[in-house]
Amino acid sequence: MRAPVAAAAVLLAVGLSVPPAIAAGRSAELHELTRLLGFAETVQIMREEGLSYGAELRDSMVPDASPAVWEAAVARIYDTDKMLDVVTEEFDTALAGADLAPMLAYFRGDEGQEIVRMELAARRAFMAEGIEDGARAMVAELAEADAPLLGQVDTLIADSDMVEFNVMGQLNAQLNFYRGLVEGGAFEMTEEEMLSDVWAQEEAAREDSRDWLRAFMTMAYQPVDDPVLERYAEFYRTEPGQDLNRALFAGFDRMYDELSYLLGFAVAEQMRSQPL
Repeated sequence: MRAPVAAAAVLLAVGLSVPPAIAAGRSAELHELTRLLGFAETVQIMREEGLSYGAELRDSMVPDASPAVWEAAVARIYDTDKMLDVVTEEFDTALAGADLAPMLAYFRGDEGQEIVRMELAARRAFMAEGIEDGARAMVAELAEADAPLLGQVDTLIADSDMVEFNVMGQLNAQLNFYRGLVEGGAFEMTEEEMLSDVWAQEEAAREDSRDWLRAFMTMAYQPVDDPVLERYAEFYRTEPGQDLNRALFAGFDRMYDELSYLLGFAVAEQMRSQPL
């Protein structure tokens, strides 16, 4: 049973500490949870996505930059050890006080591990040319056929408020990219101007997030039996499931915020180093 917030505050106020054995046990549980959720492989996939995005960014924003210099800078930014540290730290912080037992129980099981494998496989597949477009076309076909799978996917998205979490993550990452550009000396822009530009992208981000989530989740869960997917949805409707959902977004959003800032700063450095 979780201790009341007021009681926890009193303990902190009088300077009492958590017994080392309890703290060590909690740390081990959090470590196991990140392993069960496939954090290390997820971050590796995100690095590969980032390197590809970095190449697109060079083409669009700093085409005259030395390919070798730029690739080295992007590779330093997408350092998997640092990325994993950032995600894990924020994830652990977001789960402070949460009951980890139901999360561990679900993801230790065969069904939880099947879901994780399918999600990782779909995320990796999306990096291949044409796969995401194919998944979006599949969503359109399923919608026309009123397929149960799409209804299950939409329920999962709605229950965990995934579209709004994704939108806020995208907008915050864009804001941090602008901050990197400005602080790197690429151009002058006030915080108000940056915020105004970012908020102007809100509706487009919402539409893209919704479409991407439906395509990704439909592809990931298509091989999963209906009862398994129903129990997965039920888990995320519980309090521990909602705690886990918020912690996952908190961890990966912080990582993307830092990466976006560093990319913006790197672009600014290249802009300043290029001859006029």
